[in-house]
Formats: sequence, structure tokens, C-alpha cells
Amino acid sequence: MPELRKDPIIGRWVIIATERARRPSDFVPHAVSEEKYEEPHCPFCVGRESETSPEIFAIREPNTKPNSPGWHVRVVPSISPILKIEGELERRGKGIYDVLDGIGAHEVVLETPEHIHNIADLSEKQITDVISTYIDRIVDLSKDPRFKYVLLFKNYGIAAGASKIRHARSQLIALPVNPIRLKDELVGARQYFEYKERCIYCDIIRQELEAGKRIVADINGFLAIAPFSSRFPFEMWLLPREHSADFFRLEKAKRGDLAKILKLVLNKLRRALADPAYNIILHTAPFRTPKAGYWRTIDEDFHWHMEIMPRLTRVAGFEWGSGFYINPTPPEDAARYLKEVEL
Repeated sequence: MPELRKDPIIGRWVIIATERARRPSDFVPHAVSEEKYEEPHCPFCVGRESETSPEIFAIREPNTKPNSPGWHVRVVPSISPILKIEGELERRGKGIYDVLDGIGAHEVVLETPEHIHNIADLSEKQITDVISTYIDRIVDLSKDPRFKYVLLFKNYGIAAGASKIRHARSQLIALPVNPIRLKDELVGARQYFEYKERCIYCDIIRQELEAGKRIVADINGFLAIAPFSSRFPFEMWLLPREHSADFFRLEKAKRGDLAKILKLVLNKLRRALADPAYNIILHTAPFRTPKAGYWRTIDEDFHWHMEIMPRLTRVAGFEWGSGFYINPTPPEDAARYLKEVEL
């Protein structure tokens, strides 16, 4: 019998299609066939720094110069930015419609100087440097009063929106408005807090630890779960067990622990599903600007987290028309499969 599950944060319904239940092996042919293409020349490898825009930031060896070899993580502007940093925000109306100039920032985080495809193949130290780079760039972009939010995301594989150049990288886009998907979570978390005076994410963590059915990994203060109302097969969330609204406040001592659990779960995904395409998205609190009462409880009610979404199924007419998602793999099964994967 199919089961409808309601997301406790934003109220979205998901159909867990138990009669269509699919195991990891059912997804393997699609995952394998996806990556059969000829890869073009890569401008992101070490020694090819002149083929990108000048770097904005880098973690590099001492006494090495910008835009030269010797870097471990490097950040450059996107060559095809979605939003551009030059200019001033001008909000205006066109009848009933609102319009803003396309002001923002679009940066590419090159996660390794070597031509490595999957961040899971990097060392924990290298992934820790990548996480530190994310934090540095978010902090720097937060100083620009035009920006309200920085969206961090990673596309791995063609099905997840990546290009044919497979060099491991992530993207940061600074926005002059808050994304609607984030707003839905902010509103849901605030309403829950107003009713119960507790963070809903902290309550989810407590319940998942007690139930144990949807936990994929629990390492040094970070939890990986298959969420109760998973939209996609083998979807995972990574959450800090200690409450925090802002990702950029993650202490240096804990960044290695986040790197460890991220590397672990991505390697489990690869082993279980034959290296599937996936997206990683960071949901963190927006920048707070003075506005009476607007962010009254956000430090208490919101909880940053990463969402990992393997691209194993396609969203079709029913999903677009209804706002529902159909997931053929119950999250309890997905968590059990992944937890049992040996590396």
C-alpha cells in the first residue's frame, strides 16, 4: 500500500510508493550509462590557472603567488555568471510585478588541483580545506549589504546538472533575495518554535536517534539520516547534533568531523548505486539585517543542514502539477542499505 508522508517542516506531501519499491541494484544501469561521454579539455587543473578568471581566494602553499601552481583549493568567478556583482540594486514595479536588477555574485570553488571527479576521493584534510573555503567565502560575501543569502551547491554528474568537465568543484551564488525553498523552511521552523519553544530540527534529531531506523551514520557530533519524507530515493540530510543556525559559525575543530561524515556517506552512495549523479545543497540561515522583529527567533528555531540528493528518478507531470514527489524507495530501506555498505 502506498503511503503519503508529510514533511513536518514545510508541510509538503511525499508519496512513498511501496508497491514500486526499488533496491540499489534497480538503479545501477541508469547510473552507469549516464557517464559515457568524451570529456573535453579541463581548464581547472593545476598549471592551467591562466585559463580561468583571476582567483578570488585560495588555500595554497606558503610563498606561492596567486594564479599560479601551489594551491589546494581555489575560488574563481564563474565565466557564465547567473548574477553579476557590478551595479546597485534597484527595486521597481511594473504594474503589479516586482523587478530587481540581476545583482549578485557567482563563484566556483575548485576543490582540488588534481583532475579528480568526486569529492569523495579527496582526503579528509582536503575536504576540510574545502569546507573552510566555503565558510571564508560566505563570511566575505555577507559583508556586502546588497546580499541577503549565499546558496552553496554542488552538481555531480550530467543528470545533476554538471557540465562534461568533471573536475571536482562546487558553486556559490550570492543573492539579493532569499530563495523560496529556504523561506518555506524558515517559516515552518518559526511556527514550530512559536508553538513548542523548541527547534524542529533538534526534535527530528532526537526522534531519529531514538528510532534508529533512518540513521545512515553518526560521527563525532554529525548525523546523516534518510529523512522521513524523503523526496528522492536515497536522499540524505547531514545535520550537526549541536544546535546552530549558521553554517559559517562551524568551529575549525569540527570541520574535520563534517569532512569525515561527508566523505563516508558519499562513498557509501557510490558503492551502493554505482557512482550516481547527485546534488548537495547547503541550507543555512540568511544574513540578518536590522529589521524590527523579522529575525526574532531565528538563532533558536533554525538549524543548518546539508541535503544530498542522488538523481536516480525523474520528476514528471504529476510532480510538477501537484507539488508532490513520488519516491519508490522507503527511507528506512535506503538507510539500512547504506548503513550496511562496507567500504
